[in-house]
Amino acid sequence: MNGSKKLRGAIIGCGGIAQVHGAVLQGLETAELAACADVVPQRAQDLAGKFGGHAYDSLQALLEQEPVDVVHLCTPHYLHTPMAQLAASRGIHVFTEKPPVISREQWGEFSNLETAKGVRVGICFQNRYNPSVRLLEGLLGSGRTGKPLGARAFVTWRREAPYYTESGWRGRWGTEGGGVLINQSIHTLDLLVRFLGKPIGVEATMANHHLKGTIEVEDTLEASIDFGGKRALFYATTAHCTDSPVLIELVCERCTLRIEEPDVTIRWENGDIERRTMAPAGGMALGKSYWGSSHALCIGDFYRCVLENAPFQNDIPSVADTMDLMLSIYEASRGTF
Repeated sequence: MNGSKKLRGAIIGCGGIAQVHGAVLQGLETAELAACADVVPQRAQDLAGKFGGHAYDSLQALLEQEPVDVVHLCTPHYLHTPMAQLAASRGIHVFTEKPPVISREQWGEFSNLETAKGVRVGICFQNRYNPSVRLLEGLLGSGRTGKPLGARAFVTWRREAPYYTESGWRGRWGTEGGGVLINQSIHTLDLLVRFLGKPIGVEATMANHHLKGTIEVEDTLEASIDFGGKRALFYATTAHCTDSPVLIELVCERCTLRIEEPDVTIRWENGDIERRTMAPAGGMALGKSYWGSSHALCIGDFYRCVLENAPFQNDIPSVADTMDLMLSIYEASRGTF
């Protein structure tokens, strides 16, 4: 660590998820919130009043007037790539909320951001830091489980019309880039890639079951994903009656591993069953538990890696397979919608 140096952070987009980023930065010894920006000035002023820093009405104005080291992109999906490009062109590190892109064209642009010397880019796939995920990765890496044979994953949440109509951007292909896949269940898709490796093929269908006439995008999606002989069955919907915990189950040669946060169940081939309830990562749970509450670990690790010039596990290459799979699922399912 570079002594007591603090990086000056800026939050762009001051809606709901920005509150989590602000709380994390407020608690980090390696960071300070220097500024924030939002097209609705009152939102920026409110965030600055709560967590510190100066308020601006645009990213451009902030960058012209405020020296910062890192920008946090908490803006609508379609703005992540162009805003990341603007910050990176000025030598400023970028930490972006998911998804980093909404199209193949944007991925081509985003994937080249780190060519600027010294610029680091991180993606907020915070669930990679969940204690349950790290437990399963450790077991898979130890060889005790045998090889993974397949998986199933379910994301069954609830989103009603106001969630979309009051946002100004959700529920539209051009601004959100999709629905339940790109927004609510992208973390679960990412974890399947982490556990099973590079996908080689997918078949999928999508539908809008409960918000016809309100949103353009899918509220339900199912996919059969081929991970090189290991098949994952994936189902996600926002048409459920409540926000249930995400379920991920991996079938391996010697056991079945199941995450249903905060619980992990391991069923061994000899009939033994282990059950563990995992405490929040780092003892700090922010946001809603069914999202995955490891933002503090993820953001803190990014700042540490910037200061130490160390590899960051959520860098651009690490999300390439997830982004390709997400875009491939949309391409495969377009004719079904």
